[in-house]
Amino acid sequence: MKLIIDPELKYCPQCHDEYRADITTCASCNVELLTGEQMQALQEQKNRKRSNRPMEIGPDDEIVPVRKASVIEIKQLQVRLEREGIPSLALQDNAGSCGKGCCGTDLILHVRSEDMQEVMEFLARDYVESTGLEEHDTSHVDAVFNVGAEKATCPACGCNFPTTTTTCPDCGLCFG
Repeated sequence: MKLIIDPELKYCPQCHDEYRADITTCASCNVELLTGEQMQALQEQKNRKRSNRPMEIGPDDEIVPVRKASVIEIKQLQVRLEREGIPSLALQDNAGSCGKGCCGTDLILHVRSEDMQEVMEFLARDYVESTGLEEHDTSHVDAVFNVGAEKATCPACGCNFPTTTTTCPDCGLCFG
């Protein structure tokens, strides 16, 4: 999907939501918004990088493994990466097969080492979108249940509760 950018508006650099010019922070991502001009410059920079990137991985390119999965999952991921302008290789995982032919074949997706940062950013965005977490408040995901503390914050829902109970009273997440 091509993002149409209006220079008079502001945009979130993470989720690409569009805002009026007087808004400064993204309501979903809680990050500072970019002006339309800044967003256009960022898009042009990405497009230049993509146009200069060869879409074939050569024998001299250093590659790194990214994910191991079934043939169909790896092929689907390759299609999505290609749409992002990122080349990849799917190689058979010989170590993971039982050798009898009954377990199915797993593939390992490889990308160029210099593309790894962009791949990781893509996978993070893809995960959030595919799990529906883009609409979920993730501000408490780093919360830790500490039995020595008087109160705990549930990492799933953000509910505060006493540590005398090991189950979140709001969502039922168990810490015991």
